[in-house]
Amino acid sequence: QFQLVESGGGLVQPGGSLRLACAVTGFKVDSYHISWFRRAPGKEREGVSCSGEDGISAYYADSVSGRFTISRDNTKNTVFLQMNNLKPEDSGVYYCAAEIGVYCYDWETGDQTYWGKGTLVTVSS
Repeated sequence: QFQLVESGGGLVQPGGSLRLACAVTGFKVDSYHISWFRRAPGKEREGVSCSGEDGISAYYADSVSGRFTISRDNTKNTVFLQMNNLKPEDSGVYYCAAEIGVYCYDWETGDQTYWGKGTLVTVSS
């Protein structure tokens, strides 16, 4: 009954931008902290970002800090990841994940309860 569906991935040239969306059904996103992860072929899963209470807490991997922004639209029950100045090393399948509670506690461990199926991002010239 709980479902997270990612969208917005695609092919973009280096320096371009994409906005990923995570549409949530079954629970209210303002009761959960929502994280984004990514996995590239041959690499381990990497925690990208986490949003707790909107405007209160947000966390980013060093590799994306200053380029990516996580946000929420509670009226649409959707979490976004705005990705700017994309680099080839940003390529991979991006997943959103949800865990009960408003705080991004140990979010990088990837033990969130609910996961989407992912959306593919390819950054290439």
